[in-house]
Amino acid sequence: MSPRSRKKSTAAVAGGLGVLVALAGCASQEESGVSTGGGGSTAGSEVASSEIDCEQFEQFGDIGGSEVEIYTTIVDPESQSFIDAFGPFTDCTDVEINYNGSRQFEAQLPVRVDGGNAPDIAFLPQPGLLQRMVATGQVVEPPQAVTDNVDEFWTEDWKNYGTVDGTFYAAPLGANVKSFVWYSPTAFAEAGYEVPETWDDMLALTDQIVADHPDSKPWCAGIGSGEATGWPATDFLEDVVLHQQGPDVYDQWVAHEIPFDDPAIAESLAAAGGILKNPDYVNGGLGDVRSIASTEFQDGGLPILDGNCWMHRQASFYQANWPAGTDVSEDGDVFAFPTPVIDEAVGSAIVGGGEFVAAFSDEPAVQAVQYWLSTGDWANLKAQASQPGWFSANLDLDPSNLQSPIDQLAVEQLQDPEATFRFDASDLMPAEVGSDAEWQQLTDWIASDQPDDVTLANIEAAWPQ
Repeated sequence: MSPRSRKKSTAAVAGGLGVLVALAGCASQEESGVSTGGGGSTAGSEVASSEIDCEQFEQFGDIGGSEVEIYTTIVDPESQSFIDAFGPFTDCTDVEINYNGSRQFEAQLPVRVDGGNAPDIAFLPQPGLLQRMVATGQVVEPPQAVTDNVDEFWTEDWKNYGTVDGTFYAAPLGANVKSFVWYSPTAFAEAGYEVPETWDDMLALTDQIVADHPDSKPWCAGIGSGEATGWPATDFLEDVVLHQQGPDVYDQWVAHEIPFDDPAIAESLAAAGGILKNPDYVNGGLGDVRSIASTEFQDGGLPILDGNCWMHRQASFYQANWPAGTDVSEDGDVFAFPTPVIDEAVGSAIVGGGEFVAAFSDEPAVQAVQYWLSTGDWANLKAQASQPGWFSANLDLDPSNLQSPIDQLAVEQLQDPEATFRFDASDLMPAEVGSDAEWQQLTDWIASDQPDDVTLANIEAAWPQ
């Protein structure tokens, strides 16, 4: 791309900006097709009219005509909003973005890096993968302008997940929140129920539903997910550990400074089992306790819609699984409330996930892209372009720019200065533990009524020596 004949002082943001960005030719047609479900409101790929200050990119010098490859797991149709949100950046800088989304990302990124063909930038979906890439010696530190933005626009918790061995490498990008309980505001209102504020309140409500509605169950759940069956149960346990034991114990657990079968973790597994393994509480509209293991997680909350179930613990991204036409709103067919406080000393806490922007080049154009992705401008433009399900923990993000009430609620939680955020523990643990033994053992814990102590001991035994 050749430099333009004139440099604009501001860049207008308008719909259809994807034409300014080149899609990677190496992304196959198979890789670029993934669909999302969809209850609730919808949004197109257009970005609302706005302007950004082009002068902010002058610190990177004359970068016009450069091309920057971004390699990511995020493929079509979700990729379009990322492409659109680069429009004003390209308009300001004349830097072409080569967006390469691949379903084989996690397998191919190490191959590319080891083979000397690293992308300029990669969106890494776990801090553990960032650590692996930093260990190759090929990830470069971001410019000071990026560090300054992260210090201003993210909490220390988020910056820490982009840091390896005391050195900051990767700014946060998108986020998700897993500490939610889905319910029907309409059904609650008709029954005279209020959203619980504490765990004890939630258990009291659960018992009240048992007494009031013998033909339904208070809870429904599903942990089926093909070869990944069991992961929703790990999220449930993580949520309880963080809320009950606090962030210090959570961090010690993740780092294996305490064993997986530590008494604190056993207490939290028992609390989770008090719901998931109680035949009086589960599994509304789906079967008995064992049916949780055979129910696909996408279907786990659906009995709420027909009155067979009242509550379902699942992440913000579950909104994509409600049938088309479902009103997902505070007064609608379904909505969610944050996991209630268990220990007042811990207070509000959030288990979630997100992506991080790692660079394998320190070229000025690459640094400019890193900078753009760390700004509040980008976060708000991306929010306007996105369908429900995407948001960021960037503190400069205006929740009103998001299309989904659940996303807005999630951002309000993430921006709460009193809330503690922790990344999904199973994503931080070694794969032999977090995505192998824990999935399998928690599935057996439910499907075969495997005892708590056996379950935890078996997971602990899988920890690499």
